[in-house]
Amino acid sequence: MKICVIGGTGFVGTHLINELVTQGHTIKVITRRPERHRHLKTLPAIKIVSIDFFGNKILERQIDTYDVVINLAGVLNSSTHNSFEQVHEQVAFRIAQATKAVGTPRLLHMSALNASDTAPSNYLRSKGRAQEKILAMNDDSFKVTVFSPSVIFGVGDSFFNKFAQLLSLMPVSLPLTCAKARFAPIYVGDVVDAFIHAMDKPQTYAKNYPLCGPETFTLYELVTYTAVQIHSRSRIIPLNNLLSKPLAWFMGMFPGAPITLDHYQSMQIPSVCDNSDVYNELGIVPHSIEAIVPQYLSGKESAGQMDYYRSIANR
Repeated sequence: MKICVIGGTGFVGTHLINELVTQGHTIKVITRRPERHRHLKTLPAIKIVSIDFFGNKILERQIDTYDVVINLAGVLNSSTHNSFEQVHEQVAFRIAQATKAVGTPRLLHMSALNASDTAPSNYLRSKGRAQEKILAMNDDSFKVTVFSPSVIFGVGDSFFNKFAQLLSLMPVSLPLTCAKARFAPIYVGDVVDAFIHAMDKPQTYAKNYPLCGPETFTLYELVTYTAVQIHSRSRIIPLNNLLSKPLAWFMGMFPGAPITLDHYQSMQIPSVCDNSDVYNELGIVPHSIEAIVPQYLSGKESAGQMDYYRSIANR
């Protein structure tokens, strides 16, 4: 099968492309800066190109003759050149229009859990507006499926790895905003399986699948777990909303900030869901945090110890 992956050089994209190549598919990756992702060029049957998404019919020419288009394009922090509206709405809708125009019958689109036009953050609102427009394009000849994951973890993630880095940089104490925010982190391999298993299943057409891991945790519990894994003695100081909001606003003034006011707004909604029916429909067996995270944070197994770490966090 010939598959075009847009935004395929990021965390999820790298894992997805590796699996698609392993399965024997021919892959084209469309990215804005291909020179930054030379590691993908070592894979067989893969082509990396850079285009102007809004150039006259350029996108159409790149995806014409492909069987499936997968859109993973997204940004975590909005900027002048890469705003939420530009990437999540304008580019996403342009991709959907071009895919349908050239007759490519299948589009898989990455959204986010809790995305909607009424969500509290710009990130979630932009994702919500895009998924609504794209799902509305589904018809007899153009089949769309949307995936909306909670926070995603795995080798190379920007969640556990980021907190591990912060704990290393702040060995004495780490003030933690939105410590009571709730997440159901999902393993990147399970997200990849969801995309691949849904690719040729008619029952997935015109659907938006929430993707959550098998367990729910507070942010404080997850950061405490991270600290234990990397043997950090940093004291994690949970901040209430009165302190979290101004700190998030202040941190957001700096490029690449680990938290911004928009992140704070997103975390006002629990990023959790009950999707056991999704697992069954897509044929996914979800992986737990303790089965995966220790292997890339500490290089050790820690099966059966998550309850212990949860108890530490809640003392």
